[in-house]
Amino acid sequence: MLLYLDNCCFNRPYDEQSHSLIYLETQAKLYIQEQILDGKHQLVWSYILQFENDQNPYIAHKQEIAKWKSLSRHWISPTDDIIVNAKRYQAFGLHVKDALHCACAVKANADFFLTTDKQLIKKAAEIGELKVINPLRFIEEDC
Repeated sequence: MLLYLDNCCFNRPYDEQSHSLIYLETQAKLYIQEQILDGKHQLVWSYILQFENDQNPYIAHKQEIAKWKSLSRHWISPTDDIIVNAKRYQAFGLHVKDALHCACAVKANADFFLTTDKQLIKKAAEIGELKVINPLRFIEEDC
């Protein structure tokens, strides 16, 4: 399967792990990354993901996340149709960066967009063009 992970998903292991849901999401995300390394899934990387990671103030986190760019099988550059779709997604209430992530995942024909952002999952479901799911749920459904 072709997977698109957003920045909050990549950063989940760096969040405070004392809350059980955050810990479980972290473990699910790490498991998914193992599956990517094992070749079970392929990873998409995009210009908006690169932009957000470049803005990360934690240098060590930024460097670890950046390693996944070289492991991705698909690179999505900015295009006019991504911008058009992102603007359309904003009309559903998505924030600019979230809309760009979704448009990049659609452009890549990703099977799943993984995020830990509950609001993004809810809004993307209204759009219906992309399967946006939490990494824990992805594991639970044995995708």
